[in-house]
Amino acid sequence: MAKSGSGSRGARGGAGRPRSGASARKPAPARKTAPARKNAAARAPRPSSSPTADLARTFTLGAVPGATPGKWIGLWRDRMPHVPLELREISVSGQRAALDDVDAALVRLPIDGADDLHVIPLYDELPVVVMSTESPLTAADEEITADDLAGEILIVPADDVLGARIPDAAPPAFAPPADTAEAIATVAAGVGVVIVPMSLARAHQRRDVEYRILADGPVSTVALAWRRDATTDDVETFVGVVRGRTARSSR
Repeated sequence: MAKSGSGSRGARGGAGRPRSGASARKPAPARKTAPARKNAAARAPRPSSSPTADLARTFTLGAVPGATPGKWIGLWRDRMPHVPLELREISVSGQRAALDDVDAALVRLPIDGADDLHVIPLYDELPVVVMSTESPLTAADEEITADDLAGEILIVPADDVLGARIPDAAPPAFAPPADTAEAIATVAAGVGVVIVPMSLARAHQRRDVEYRILADGPVSTVALAWRRDATTDDVETFVGVVRGRTARSSR
């Protein structure tokens, strides 16, 4: 019986030895508890929703000479501090082409290619006659008419935006000045008059010239324009700023 018992222990491989399968198996990793999972999630990086993610983009606003976007730029900076606004001066003659390179622009109407644009008229500028301080026209308090310009030399600069026609005015005996600034400098020397929107007269104000409103002259309409195929959220936001919408109002 003893021999038989001894053989039985040998067949089982001994009471103190582990089985061959058990020796290769690794203990299962302990599962994370709920607090551990929560802490791990807290440490994991999250997608940033900070406005600094928008710093790579800039809103570019074009503006023709005399346009006054200062108030709207201030409102934009209050509402969109994470998107810088770049103001870029554009010429009236090149305003349509400039719309290919800016997000939107303050332009003077009419503008070529308006069928491909969104255009929002903003305000009309009164025309003024700029004259030398020595001119008899300065006797008028506030306004003059086209009849008052009879016999005056009417200087029309190459960048004229009004196209004012004064039938009884005299043409100059020299080539048109290249721009409004040069035309006003000519007027300051006592030669002729020039008709411009009031904002341009103010922009080129000098001590040796004055200006009076031309009561029956053409106005200049300033408008906000942008390409129809380039309407973005930023453009819509600027339109809201210009139209006086609040940040929470619907478009």
